[in-house]
Amino acid sequence: MTNKTIVVVDDDPGIVDSLVVMLEFAGYTIKTFTKGSDLFPYLARQKADLILLDVWLSGEDGKEICQLLRCSPATKDIPVIMLSASRDLEKTALEAGANDFLAKPFEMSILLEKINQFLLTK
Repeated sequence: MTNKTIVVVDDDPGIVDSLVVMLEFAGYTIKTFTKGSDLFPYLARQKADLILLDVWLSGEDGKEICQLLRCSPATKDIPVIMLSASRDLEKTALEAGANDFLAKPFEMSILLEKINQFLLTK
């Protein structure tokens, strides 16, 4: 077990379910949110080692959420990997402060490699 917590913020139940199964199998503790606004109260009382954040959430902009994470001393150093069905949003995600980007659909092995890169250095 890795003892690391990954927070998944995505409004697609299929994506969330797949990520939970795969990441728990890999030994991570997972917390999920379908709304970005629920993320901040959680982070005020719990720690996260990495955040997987969808670029487009229902009624919310993942890029703005990422920018808010980067502005707070408590969350500015948490690695954020942004996810999107649009490959064209990689530059925008990185400009918003994401550490990395992955276009949907993606291979779970590639996501695990990216996660491990960030969590092995923490």
